[in-house]
Amino acid sequence: MRNFLLNLMVLFSAAFAFGQAGHIMQGVGSVNMSMGGAATAQPIDISGALQWNPASISVFDGTELRFDVGLFFSSPELSSTVPEFDTSGQPTGNFFSGTTADDRGMSPLPALALVWGQPESPHTFGVSAFGISGFGVTFPENSANPLNAPQEFGGFGRIESEYILMQIGFTYAYQINDQLSVGIQPNINYANLELLPNPTATPNAAGYPGTDKASALGVGGQVGLFFDSGSGFKAGLSYKSTQAFGDFELENTYLDGSTNTNEFKINYPAIYSVGLGYSLGNIDLALDYRLVDYENTAGFKESGWTITNGVPTGSVAGFGWENISIISAGIQYKGIDKLPIRVGYTYSSNPINENLAFFSIPATAIIKNAFQFGLTYEVSDRLQLNTTYHHGDSGGATSGPVLSPLAVQNFPPNGAIPGSEVSYDMTTDMVMFGFSYKWLNSGGTD
Repeated sequence: MRNFLLNLMVLFSAAFAFGQAGHIMQGVGSVNMSMGGAATAQPIDISGALQWNPASISVFDGTELRFDVGLFFSSPELSSTVPEFDTSGQPTGNFFSGTTADDRGMSPLPALALVWGQPESPHTFGVSAFGISGFGVTFPENSANPLNAPQEFGGFGRIESEYILMQIGFTYAYQINDQLSVGIQPNINYANLELLPNPTATPNAAGYPGTDKASALGVGGQVGLFFDSGSGFKAGLSYKSTQAFGDFELENTYLDGSTNTNEFKINYPAIYSVGLGYSLGNIDLALDYRLVDYENTAGFKESGWTITNGVPTGSVAGFGWENISIISAGIQYKGIDKLPIRVGYTYSSNPINENLAFFSIPATAIIKNAFQFGLTYEVSDRLQLNTTYHHGDSGGATSGPVLSPLAVQNFPPNGAIPGSEVSYDMTTDMVMFGFSYKWLNSGGTD
């Protein structure tokens, strides 16, 4: 069983796109994504319910299987400006600027969910395998951009990162009465990380090293409450704990051929969700608010250069991200026979402090505004086909000064180079397809 779970994690992680609200996916599956990710109090589909409120799966009877896959495209750009110096080390008054476009291409995004229960039973069960988090960029070496210039000329060369987190959840919900349900979900997590160059390692005379892909396992959980008035109004609360991981053991290779290892820990942050829902006739409305606690999460709460004996080593301690708020809203219209239509919107604040923007170059996938449109074709009472289109933008560039550990003494605390700037922004597009299949109970309908 353990080997099966590990193999399943590797399979899904190998095919995973990258997060948008911070490094968190705003939704899972075609239906939940098309509702802007809102599901804490409006369980329209099992994937959204399993992801955002385990108590809400109590509304589903019988057995249902759902599978979705998305094709995700992003187009981040990295720009930088640094002052030029003469041979004596004095500024010339001129500046060197350039921009590099990401060339990563398409990434697939899978989601698999299963829920089962009996109509007359208060017990409902579920299992899920979702890609819930990630970031990644591929900025090729570019001598026209100071940051992407070869390391021997003072840049970082090719900048490439990949972080993916796949989560398997085992869910149980208990319906206390006709209106109130509680749920719990223990999680097993698998993540891998690859960095080129590796900023968490101490550079040598040749610069920063690249790393082989490293993996780590983590555990965590989620609890929730779901209230359904029976007259259309619904409410939900959910808390997803910090998903605690072991250290990534990064095996480094420098440009001069030397090697070493270093460890880096990055956990998944705790998420607090509250939601409202309302259903009337052919209309379903959903509104969620989430607080993502980056400020108390390993890998994100730390910031700046690591210090040894009072001297900066040149390695990065962490991203230094701030907590963010996420607002998700969606509406479903069921007035067209066999063709429910959904529209969703997601807003996310930016976790990146402009003074620390330099440290987040490997994790630029920050989307402020996301818009979704989706629909379902009800082939039969058992089979549904779903599709969704997503478009997101960062709402302007994230920018800040270029930082150098060599300049800390003159420009504390992080060595911001006067007159310099690094900035990045992006747009995202995705099409997603999926299906759900229901095994109806004898004499029953869903």
